[in-house]
Amino acid sequence: MDFKIGDIVTRNSYQNDLIFTIVKIENGVAYLKGKAVRLCADAPITDLKRYEGSNEEEKLFLERIKQELPSNRDDYFYLPGKILHIDGDEDYLNRCLKYYEENEIWAVGSKIKEEEIPNQIYRLLETFVPNIVVITGHDAYYKKKGDIHNISSYKNSKYFIEAVKEARKYEKSHEKLIIIAGACQSDYEELIKAGANFASSPKRINIHALDPAIIASRISLLEITKDIDLKSLLQETKYGSSGMGGIKTKGTMYVGYPR
Repeated sequence: MDFKIGDIVTRNSYQNDLIFTIVKIENGVAYLKGKAVRLCADAPITDLKRYEGSNEEEKLFLERIKQELPSNRDDYFYLPGKILHIDGDEDYLNRCLKYYEENEIWAVGSKIKEEEIPNQIYRLLETFVPNIVVITGHDAYYKKKGDIHNISSYKNSKYFIEAVKEARKYEKSHEKLIIIAGACQSDYEELIKAGANFASSPKRINIHALDPAIIASRISLLEITKDIDLKSLLQETKYGSSGMGGIKTKGTMYVGYPR
């Protein structure tokens, strides 16, 4: 079967479990990017199967994560927390920005290669002064390189950790700046130790492209006087506490009167 860049496929060797887009083909090998999961992979052309389904599971997930917005019919006005979203992948960044827009949240995005994020994050924080910063992109845990506690076993975790530390130089308080960091299979424990409020991935699994944005949106739209229901929040993400974890914190939305 002939394949071309942009085709939607699955991999036979992985029981066709994930859906990918072909981004490059070279010497009989297809380079793939997850449609929903923050995952880059490659596979022989002979291992691919064209995907022609409707992906009902993804549709149900997107329906489930729709946020109930504050009422526009009452006497109060609402100021959700501002979000700075830094992403190593432009497609996933744009998808997250669209999600923030649908939730009527002020958000700005910046596409930066993972290795460059630590060098640029402080400047971006000074420029946009957000309540919440998301630091994400692509990552991977390579079991052959060492165990989960060896930072050299990860593709980009060290850059996310450095970026979190730079963000904490800008604002030390976990309440004044909410940090959400990591991607697929990231070093969860070290990200939390570095100063993240929320991070991936406790069980070193892949995460959904929108998982960091889901957490950011919920915190943005929760009143600043209220505590996050941590377990319930994590269950709203695609893979729950296996994919994302964090610490108890408060919301970032101010409520005023009159409109």
